[in-house]
Amino acid sequence: MGKAEKTRQFIIEKAAPIFNRKGVAGTSISDILKATRLAKGGVYGNFSSKEEIVMEVFDYIAGEEKLQLRKVTATANTSAGKFEALFEYYSTFPKNQRVAGGCPMLNFGVEADDTNPGLKKKVSELVLYYESRIAKMVQYGKDNGEFKPEWDEKKFAVKMFTMLEGAILVSSVLGHNKQMLVVLDALREEMKHHSL
Repeated sequence: MGKAEKTRQFIIEKAAPIFNRKGVAGTSISDILKATRLAKGGVYGNFSSKEEIVMEVFDYIAGEEKLQLRKVTATANTSAGKFEALFEYYSTFPKNQRVAGGCPMLNFGVEADDTNPGLKKKVSELVLYYESRIAKMVQYGKDNGEFKPEWDEKKFAVKMFTMLEGAILVSSVLGHNKQMLVVLDALREEMKHHSL
């Protein structure tokens, strides 16, 4: 990685938690300058606009989240074990998050709804990625005789993803994880119902 690439990466990593906490509209170039201790030319010499920084930051945060969730599930050999590892992870979310500030899909998704089609597309792709990962975990379990063959992995993926995202939102607003724990118990019950 050359000097320019290192500087770009440095800016992205410093800006990521700011955008994730304060949002796109709430984050100013001054915030980024303060966090990086760079002059305006140092930032704009590497990025053409705040919009470009936002898009790169979202890709970075999404990549870090994917890496974290792969790490969480990597030690389990069974599909049920991978699900339980995820449930444990979400029971303490966001304490173990790689980039501070809460769930990037909620944070960026709400803001990008109608104002930023490019960012909305990136958030949509990330949602579909997570749903497909959940569906694959169910299918893996079905293929290996852990789960009943009639369990609809696509419907469960949508249900699990939206329940977790809703619980993250409510937990963030209320400042505790009681609702998250109820959601996790419901997901465990469904998994148990479809287990062989």
